[in-house]
Amino acid sequence: MFQFLQHGSKSLGAIMTAWLFFLWALPVHADSPGRGFTAQFEKDYLVFIINHHFSALRITELAAGTDRQRDTAVVNPQEGTSPTPDTSPTPAKASDDEIRSMARAANRMQREEIAKAQRFLKEWYGMDSTPQLSQIGQQQIALLEQTAAGEEFNREFLEIFSTHHYHALIPSLDCQVKSELKHDMLRQYCQGIVENQTREIHDLRTQLCNKFGICDYQPTNGVNGRHSASSR
Repeated sequence: MFQFLQHGSKSLGAIMTAWLFFLWALPVHADSPGRGFTAQFEKDYLVFIINHHFSALRITELAAGTDRQRDTAVVNPQEGTSPTPDTSPTPAKASDDEIRSMARAANRMQREEIAKAQRFLKEWYGMDSTPQLSQIGQQQIALLEQTAAGEEFNREFLEIFSTHHYHALIPSLDCQVKSELKHDMLRQYCQGIVENQTREIHDLRTQLCNKFGICDYQPTNGVNGRHSASSR
């Protein structure tokens, strides 16, 4: 009997040990915040990307124009974007249908990515983040506002928006290797930004080459990029 109890006790101990290991190995609930350094990194990154994308809204509004009331047509090359708060109605400054289409698509995507980043901040850290224009975003917007509508704007938009996208790449790459291990949704979000921004940079540079013969444009960390025909 004693041997049975002793054997049973060992079996029960083994089961309990296995169960505790199983519980320890379970992933932490995804709604919990990051641990240690990852928490501050995520908060900083999410605020950065919200403000970064917010700048893109105004940049694309200048290209595509804004509509207080959206057109019901499924396809309308003249359709504008929804205006950001506290901005005046903006006529489209881009004269190229392809550029306006790209601007509208980017505007919609940036709005969704802002909303998702705000949700991550709220769920994980209880933070509300009101979008604000970054300093470099303000400079890029001011430059586009000063640029004459038409072909001159088309070229300037392709250059500036390419560089604007470039600014999000390194932080979003960092996000994939510095974020909380259990936050798979954030890593997927950051990976999506890297893939989308890289693809759009390629499209913007391709249009610069095809439409304006600027085939060596390189985005930089500044307000605008550089190419051999410019003094930048």
